[in-house]
Amino acid sequence: MKKYLVVGLGNIGAQYTDTRHNIGFRILDKIAADQEVVFDNQKLGTVGRFRFKGRTFVLLKPSTYMNLSGKAVRYWLGKEKIPMENLLVICDDLNLPFGSIRLKESGSDGGHNGLKDINAVLQSQNYARFRFGVGNDFSRGRQADFVLGKWSKEEGEQLSERIEKSAELIRSFGVSGVHNTMNSFNGQ
Repeated sequence: MKKYLVVGLGNIGAQYTDTRHNIGFRILDKIAADQEVVFDNQKLGTVGRFRFKGRTFVLLKPSTYMNLSGKAVRYWLGKEKIPMENLLVICDDLNLPFGSIRLKESGSDGGHNGLKDINAVLQSQNYARFRFGVGNDFSRGRQADFVLGKWSKEEGEQLSERIEKSAELIRSFGVSGVHNTMNSFNGQ
């Protein structure tokens, strides 16, 4: 049976719950609700599991804070004996318009500190990453305030549908593979 580690990046704490930077946690919460998964507090994060079409998905929300996510990712890859090609990391992306989704098989950190730490700890960029567009509607020098800010009313109204599409992408990643999923979902 194939096993996948799906990591949603975010920050722990109530003050971060509905922020753009926590979209990784929010997407995992949606797929967990769809699959009736309960997250348990475990080493370096909260973890949930579900089976779908003969695959096992291990969902991880690191408790290490966004910029130190690599330690949790490395630990859970090793603990679950999951190969890097079965790792999917979900993060926010300022360079994509709000709600757009993009899956890549590998690549640079693109300036994202969570991915930067994962790349450094794993000493590799060869893992799939799912970027969720949060837009870039902020003044010069206000990037941190923007990503740590709450969704606008307009974004909030569209968010449920975009998160639903994101949950579909995650299931497809495990069942159909990264290339088929990229072809089916990128640009939506």
